[in-house]
Formats: sequence, C-alpha cells, structure tokens
Amino acid sequence: MSIIAPAQVSTQPIRNAMTIDVEDYFQVSAFAPHISRDSWTNLPCRVERNIDCILALLSASQVKATFFTLGWIAERYPALVKRIVAEGHELASHGYGHLRASDQTPDEFREDVSSSKKILEDLGGQAVLGYRAPSFSIGTQNLWALDVLLNAGYRYSSSIYPIQHDHYGMPSAPRFSFYPNGQDGLLELPITTVRFMQKNFPAGGGGYFRLFPYQLSRWLLRRVNQQDKQSGIFYFHPWEIDPEQPRQENIGWKTRFRHYVNLDRTENRLKALTKDFQWDRMDRIFLPNT
Repeated sequence: MSIIAPAQVSTQPIRNAMTIDVEDYFQVSAFAPHISRDSWTNLPCRVERNIDCILALLSASQVKATFFTLGWIAERYPALVKRIVAEGHELASHGYGHLRASDQTPDEFREDVSSSKKILEDLGGQAVLGYRAPSFSIGTQNLWALDVLLNAGYRYSSSIYPIQHDHYGMPSAPRFSFYPNGQDGLLELPITTVRFMQKNFPAGGGGYFRLFPYQLSRWLLRRVNQQDKQSGIFYFHPWEIDPEQPRQENIGWKTRFRHYVNLDRTENRLKALTKDFQWDRMDRIFLPNT
C-alpha cells in the first residue's frame, strides 16, 4: 500500500530539484535497436564536453543539482565524476549500462544497481543514496525492484513516472513523493506532473521541455509550486544541449523527432529556468536529515 510522504512545509520559496541523467547520445533507449552495445567504445563521446557546459551553467546560476550517472560513464571518465562532486552536486546512480529495469531479472538488477553504486562511491568519495531507472522502467510489473534498491543501500528512487507513455509510465502512481512499500521502505520521487481533467501531464523536463514553448513549461512548474505547494522534480540529459552530436540515419521518424527536436534551444531554456525558480539537490530537498 502506498503511503504519501509529507508535503514540504516552509515559509521560504519552494525549492525544486534539478536533475541530470548522465548518459551519452548513443546510449538512449530509443537507439538500442540501431546501435549495438559492442560499438559504444568506438563511437565519438560527447558527454565530457556536455557536462562541462552544464556545470558552467549551474555554477553561473549558483544552482546545485543531482547527477544520476551511469557506471559505464563513470568508469571511463572518472575526472568527470570527481568534478561533479567537487562542485557540490549530489552523485546518484542511473544503473551501470543503461539497461531498463524491466528487462532484467531480480538477480541481474541487483548486480546492476550494486556495481554502479560501488563504482560511483569509490570515485566520488560520498554515499550514493539515489537511483533513477533508465527510461523510468519501474512500474506495476516490477515493483520488486524497489526492495532490491533498498537492500542495496539506496534511500530513494526517482523511477516511477505517473503518466501514460508508449515506452514507460505508471499513471495510477501518486504524483508526489510516496513510500510504495511503507515508510520503512524506499522513498519514491516521481518526475513532476500537472493534473488536468483526471489525467496527468508531464511538467518536469525531458523531451517535453524541448517540444513545448518555454513559457508553458514555466507555467506548469509554477502551478505545481503555487497550487500544489510541492517541490517540482525536473530532469534532462547532457545530449539535449548538444545540437552538434552525430546524427543517426537509420531510425524512424518518431524517434528522430523525439531525439532531435529543438536541441539548439535547450541550453538557453535551461538558463532561463535556473533564474525563474529556486533549485537544489534531491537529497537536500527530500532527505533533509541526511
């Protein structure tokens, strides 16, 4: 039975959580049928360049964020991980090799989340408390994954997206922080949505942030802060600020549109977002006693 976590109560402006899913362009789930994992090491990487830009953007706005980082990336770019930590950001796990949780057995998932946690903690020198499943791939069919995460030492997950989507989503899940397995279990922190006409609509970034006009994204997040009195959770990927990334030619029109739409506008939109709202790390907002 789900238990809703207490709403944030404060006289200060509501802080929202800024989060980045640290993966490279060739690792996105939509490209999996077209780019083999065996070829990853031979492809030109863009993640270092993009993270440098993101860290500079956050520093200029004095924003601290949570970086959900792949173990595969961390092993190959340890200096990147150390810089994220050195600049005061939270280091969290995105799994090892961007495998969907729903495509793994419990034993495979346990190995994935445990190995990625160890890699990140060894490099970053700080406890890794948070996990986000690739493609928000925890839902009604694999809620067992939450107990695996808890037993592996995680405190929270941001892996259940309460929307209807063709690749993921659990529309019946609570919109805000909750304990799916009781207060002794893992805290789940869903990406932000807005409720209209008995349906949840995405309001927390990703491809929707690139597709919608910025003014709509800003209005949606303000509605959550002002009407729901809740902290929003926003996410994006490093490749979303990189219009110069190598283009994939063997993909369908829907995948092409979703991946490449408005890449040239994202960085400026993020700069505006950091000025229009208060931001902080996931752990500081949702685990205040850590």
